[in-house]
Amino acid sequence: MTRKEQKEERKKAILMTALKLFVDRGYYETKITDIAKAVPMSTGLMFHYFESKEDLLLELVKMGLQGSASVGAGAEMVPPDIYLEKFLEQLFSYAEQQPWVFNMFVFMGQVRRVGMPEEARNLALTFDTITPTAKLIEKGQEQKLFHKGDASLMARCFWASVQGIMEELAMDPAMKAPDPKWIVGMLK
Repeated sequence: MTRKEQKEERKKAILMTALKLFVDRGYYETKITDIAKAVPMSTGLMFHYFESKEDLLLELVKMGLQGSASVGAGAEMVPPDIYLEKFLEQLFSYAEQQPWVFNMFVFMGQVRRVGMPEEARNLALTFDTITPTAKLIEKGQEQKLFHKGDASLMARCFWASVQGIMEELAMDPAMKAPDPKWIVGMLK
């Protein structure tokens, strides 16, 4: 492994450790020394990777935002109900293979709350799954696949249920993800 690869591996270990600790303890209750100890590495070395705990927080928010970019991608080729079912199927499957994804859902929900560092909170608030999902729901309503109603509110309820499921899965690794048809069924 090259030095550059080692550095990237170490950075990833810091990020994944911080993510877990931020979710379990909260951002303000987690100290840089806690993260360094859990990695394990010296606190001084940790500062070579991230200048501050807030820089680490921002990097995690940026990771979380990358995941939201896929919502709605390629949806024009598939009926909206099938698209959402397959999207959730892939999300749950990927999260089972990469359990940090469950924690990322919890984390992104936490960062969006009042009281978090403003830069990170504002960045997290750009995480928009509602708009593309509302467009899918409107398309599904036009095709008589989904019931009538406020598409934005329906999208919020859809994502609130997904958020809740991901939080439950983060807390209970033995829990199995539900059938995506159940969740999409709320819209029908």
